[in-house]
Amino acid sequence: MSRPGSVAVIGGGISGLATAALLAADGWSVDLLEQRDQVGGRAGSWDQDGFRFDTGPSWYLMPEVFDHFFRLLGSSAADELDLEVLDPGYRVFFEGYDEPLQVRRDRAANVALFDSVEPGAGQALADYLDSAADTYRMAVDHFLYTSFESPRSLLNPDVARRAPSLLRLLGRSLESHVAARFTDPRLRQVLGYPAVFLGSSPARTPSMYHLMSSMDLADGVLYPQGGFSRLIEAIADLAVERGVRIRTGATVTSIDTASTDPAPTRSGRVRRALPGAAKARVTGVGYRDADGVEQHLRADVVVGAADLHHLETELLPPELQTYPESWWRRRDPGPGAVLVYLGVEGALPQLEHHTMFFTSDWGRNFGDVLGRPGRVPDPASSYVCRPSATDPSVAPAGNENLFVLVPVPADTGLGRGGVDGGGDPEVEKVADAAIAQIADWAQVPDLAERIVVRRTVGPGDFAADLNAWSGGMLGPGHTLRQSAFLRARNASRRVEGLLYAGSSTIPGIGLPMCLISAELVLKRLRGDRSSGRTAEPRPGRAAG
Repeated sequence: MSRPGSVAVIGGGISGLATAALLAADGWSVDLLEQRDQVGGRAGSWDQDGFRFDTGPSWYLMPEVFDHFFRLLGSSAADELDLEVLDPGYRVFFEGYDEPLQVRRDRAANVALFDSVEPGAGQALADYLDSAADTYRMAVDHFLYTSFESPRSLLNPDVARRAPSLLRLLGRSLESHVAARFTDPRLRQVLGYPAVFLGSSPARTPSMYHLMSSMDLADGVLYPQGGFSRLIEAIADLAVERGVRIRTGATVTSIDTASTDPAPTRSGRVRRALPGAAKARVTGVGYRDADGVEQHLRADVVVGAADLHHLETELLPPELQTYPESWWRRRDPGPGAVLVYLGVEGALPQLEHHTMFFTSDWGRNFGDVLGRPGRVPDPASSYVCRPSATDPSVAPAGNENLFVLVPVPADTGLGRGGVDGGGDPEVEKVADAAIAQIADWAQVPDLAERIVVRRTVGPGDFAADLNAWSGGMLGPGHTLRQSAFLRARNASRRVEGLLYAGSSTIPGIGLPMCLISAELVLKRLRGDRSSGRTAEPRPGRAAG
């Protein structure tokens, strides 16, 4: 559709807000509908007693993706955010080892760190990071900014030249790729943990994703002052400035369509539709407003930026579903999680802004989380974010803000969380074990007694609050058959004018991928089938 018309965006997470902003800047009339009272989706915010918690994403990686997105809207990350480089980038505690490892902000320091742990591993890391950076650049140039509508993205001479090495990287797991180069289990875990960002495990993730190590070990980790809710505010403000109408408390109940079946001829015969042709076109959405009144919003294009399983199986009739329930039964939902938000009295210098706790039996840990059926690992690896180490606005002076994440199976049967221990028993049990682990491994014996604010979130909350398929915390995992052009596409095959954005579709999981997914919607509507980024406007002007 070359001429801008009206768009309804379903979902006010980062992908929905970003899509709405880009399309409004390109001349479309955009309404965004969000079922909750605040936008942000997984990247929400919760506060109590002077503590303010980001409820989801906490790593700012791939900064050039954010900056490119903001420049498409005539701004920049520097104008919108107060970014701070973390040093150390993160600290890692390992089961069975007395001392943690500190990953620094720059490549040279991390090469030296690896060499101090395992002689020769420094040079191996340097070579590994060279390969990671090269693979990352190829992914950005040819695979991330394309909807794979045209085979040209895969037939590019640069891709063709690299085909043998690409096939090797796709055919080998990240786990085996790392194990062939490093012996010490701690170094293997540092290089393998990015698979968790991808909703998978090192054994299930193609080794092409070793590219992610170039982000934290070479480029450094950033943090936006004010937290990730500040990022959401910045994008929402830009969207509103460009004319987007944001409707909160608006629960979409249907994607409205009109049939495109050919009309009968005079003889009464019906012409056959072309193979693969859409069966219907969108006309808008039905939704229930904040007062519980059913409403309808007409639109030429609908962008589903919510969970794709929910969009397809709940908002469309079976005959119009590109991805029906039978399709999802053959897919991997990735991990679930128990989240714990803790307000703690006093300082916690034993923890960095980012701290990870890795168990020794990683294979069993990942098998418990991602297996079918899965089970809660015991002991479990965990991740802790302490934003109060960097940002004084997230906790009262002298106190600490902790965000704890424990990967568990994507199983709503584990239950929901609550405040002050009021969640379902299995969720609270996981939270108690994580608190005890932090206290023991980081040597904070009185941690539990110092907690003054506590809230838990379980897989049941992800399903109830975000319509997350199977209660997953991130989206479908990046296994081989759920990556790149094998991932769910961003356009319905059966409903003309129905597009998708977000972590369920291409290019995948994570805040940068969600921003790129928004740009892919813009490119589709412009008819742009190139594999590169959209050209940025001159400074001071937005896209379009």
